[in-house]
Amino acid sequence: MTGTLHTPLGPVSLREAAGRIAELMWRPGEGEPTALEAEGLRQLAEYFAGKRQAFDLPLDWGAGLHERVRRAMAAIPFGETRTYGALSRQVEAPAQAVGQACGANPLPILIPCHRVLGANTLGGFSAPGGVESKVWLLRHEGAAGLLI
Repeated sequence: MTGTLHTPLGPVSLREAAGRIAELMWRPGEGEPTALEAEGLRQLAEYFAGKRQAFDLPLDWGAGLHERVRRAMAAIPFGETRTYGALSRQVEAPAQAVGQACGANPLPILIPCHRVLGANTLGGFSAPGGVESKVWLLRHEGAAGLLI
């Protein structure tokens, strides 16, 4: 199954399926990680240490609208944000559907759903700690000016 990385947001683990990272879980992993899971955990450790801004891993993007939204989120540069409305226009889908696709993202941080905000709110976040974890990630990336 997976190893565990202890982060400021708590333990995370990864799950590989069909040669791609398929899930980031907000809990400790069980057993030894595969080579790909270990590489993903290494890259996440670099991200949390401030040494990495982008990930170089084969990811499971999903299909349909979920894939379009995940790829759009992945294109948001480190330290920047977009609104659900902006992503909605980009992927040509209703903002509510985009919000639901963001909430269903199985690869938070690796596919940076924390960089997507409401027009007048922070929006939600799936990690333990919810929005506070989202704020931590945005501050970590230097996007804290948006939160004032």
